[in-house]
Amino acid sequence: MIVIEPIYQIIQLVLQMYVWVVIASAILSWLVAFNVINTRNQVVYQIGNALYRLTEPALRPIRRFLPNLGGIDLSPVVLLLLIYFLQMLVRNIFIALVS
Repeated sequence: MIVIEPIYQIIQLVLQMYVWVVIASAILSWLVAFNVINTRNQVVYQIGNALYRLTEPALRPIRRFLPNLGGIDLSPVVLLLLIYFLQMLVRNIFIALVS
C-alpha cells in the first residue's frame, strides 16, 4: 500500500501536465490562425513544434473518427474529456486497491 499512493499521484500529475500541454497547443494554434503571433519567430516556432510533437500522436486517431467541421477542430476537447475520464478511472482503481 505504501507504493500504490506515490504511483497514483505520479499518474495523476502526468495526466494533469498533459492536460495543460493540450490546452497550450490549442491556444497556440488559435493565436497562429488569427495572426496574433507569427511562426517565423524562432521561439514561437520551437514552442509550436514541441507542442505539436507532444499532442499530435494522441490527437491524430481522434481526428480520424470526428466529422470534418471545416475550420473547427474538436479533437482537443475530446482528448481532454478522455484524459478526465482516465483520471477518474485511475482514482476509482486506487480507492478500490486501498480499501
